[in-house]
Amino acid sequence: MRARLPLLLLLAGTAVLYLWRLGDSGWANAYYSAAAQAGAASWKAWFFGATDPSGSVTVDKAPAATWVMGLSARLFGVNAWSILVPQALMGVASVGLLHAAVKRTAGEAAGLVAGAVLALTPVAVLMFRFNNPDALLVLLLVAGAYCAVRATEGARPGWPALAGAAVGFAFLAKMLQAFLVLPAFGLVYLAFAPTSLPRRAWHLVVALGAVVAAGGWWVLVVELVPASARPYVGGSQRNSVLELALGYNGLGRLTGDEVGSVGGGGGWGSTGWSRLLGAEMGGQIAWLLPTAVVLLIAGWWAGRRAERVGLVLWGGWLVVTAVVFSFMNGIIHSYYTVALAPAIGAVTGIGAVALWRRRRDPVAAAALSGALAVAALQGHLLLLDWSAAFAAVVLVLGLLGAVGLFLAAVVPAAVVVPVALVAALLGPGAYSAATAATPHSGAIPSAGPARAGPGGGGQVLFSGGRGTSAGRAGGLLNASEPGEELVALLRDGGEGFTWAAAAVGSNSAAGYQLGSGMPVMAVGGFNGTDPSPTPERFRQLVAEGRVRYFLGGAGMPAQSGSDASRRIAEWVEETFEATEVDGVTVYDLTGPALTGGAQG
Repeated sequence: MRARLPLLLLLAGTAVLYLWRLGDSGWANAYYSAAAQAGAASWKAWFFGATDPSGSVTVDKAPAATWVMGLSARLFGVNAWSILVPQALMGVASVGLLHAAVKRTAGEAAGLVAGAVLALTPVAVLMFRFNNPDALLVLLLVAGAYCAVRATEGARPGWPALAGAAVGFAFLAKMLQAFLVLPAFGLVYLAFAPTSLPRRAWHLVVALGAVVAAGGWWVLVVELVPASARPYVGGSQRNSVLELALGYNGLGRLTGDEVGSVGGGGGWGSTGWSRLLGAEMGGQIAWLLPTAVVLLIAGWWAGRRAERVGLVLWGGWLVVTAVVFSFMNGIIHSYYTVALAPAIGAVTGIGAVALWRRRRDPVAAAALSGALAVAALQGHLLLLDWSAAFAAVVLVLGLLGAVGLFLAAVVPAAVVVPVALVAALLGPGAYSAATAATPHSGAIPSAGPARAGPGGGGQVLFSGGRGTSAGRAGGLLNASEPGEELVALLRDGGEGFTWAAAAVGSNSAAGYQLGSGMPVMAVGGFNGTDPSPTPERFRQLVAEGRVRYFLGGAGMPAQSGSDASRRIAEWVEETFEATEVDGVTVYDLTGPALTGGAQG
């Protein structure tokens, strides 16, 4: 028990950081909260990942993350805590698994450092307190890495297969992004598994089969189910999961050619090696990124065989993911960088311990000292815009620690090690505390102080089922806020209809649905650019009396994709009388057609 005390303290501290005032963020990303609400009400909506209980359109990812939230909402009710607590627990589990994986190759101290770095990475604090799919993605990839480490210790196909299954299931959380770790997993097994090369190759074939089985079964089911019997696949233009996986959520992210995107190719910032260190992403992930690069190189030189196993695994993860994020031309948001956090933590822990063991060697001492100096300088630069005084403290403390590490052969470890750890983690720790203290909402959250980055410190959109005294229509990235009168209208007028209302874009629809508890159709899916439903199909649904209201609101002009939602909105405006309810334009689709209009 005494030997486990540091780990228990790390996990307990992580739990406090990730759970503290978690409910302040309300629905967080209302888009996924609405899908969880739908899954809690309908097993069909849960399986397919539909955004409403009646199953009009799915989220634009595979639904593994909404499966977790939907089950939690079924058990504990639809509320902020039931949706967000699973994410926080995934974070605690990720820290524990990372510790276990790193410990197997580099020992307890390296595992603790790795876990602490992950726990205190600002973007990790953000995403483990938020309900995007990234929390489940990270947990499954770390689990896969643990299995990959175990695979190098033996000569049986079981552990490689489990690693593949973890990555395959991660595909069901965030599609092709999950596969960025596969080169590292394959390389470490080929290089270090204690068996012949042909057997290693065969085991990797088995592992690849596990990837396909764990990730492909759901895709196969969706493709085999007739389109009329399931929701439309959101994010695709042809109602296809394969198109979604390979296009909008796949190669399109690399090339910038994402059909259905409202941003257009090249609209996601400049590419290059500086992207991860720049203003948008630096405060999220870059605190120890340069240090990890130094420790990866120096740690390989200083490390033993087992430590090199870890460095190949986590270093490969780090390099491949960093290169892709740096040069991809398609949609990328700063919070995606949470996928780098486990690798940065692992490389930092392994490399630092390998160099510390050889601290009496001047080269090792210099490398360790330089790594801390780089961390101090990076922290200083990232903190300057927030607090120049605090930035100076981090720099001075880091330089003192760097001197101590260079003289580690004569300076007591009890002095230099705590100083070094505090200097390295003080900056990201402060940003993490600020992240935990700030409610976040919307589609693009950002870690750090409230003023840092798009979405950082966003206001709580909605924290329960009650309306407010006034409302507003939603937009592409922010959910609608229905007022009390509109909520009452949807609940009373929408009873008995398949959809109480329809609105363009998933975020607009999500706010109305979460506020009223009634199913609301997201016309056009997330961006409003999916052909779901077609204008002809929408008119048929109206003629059949299945949709009660249409809620007007801002859409976004599409660079590509379908214009069905625009044509539907225009038809409604031309055909039905508009009224204002809590600041939202409402059309009663059961009312008489306007003169000259064409109902149905």
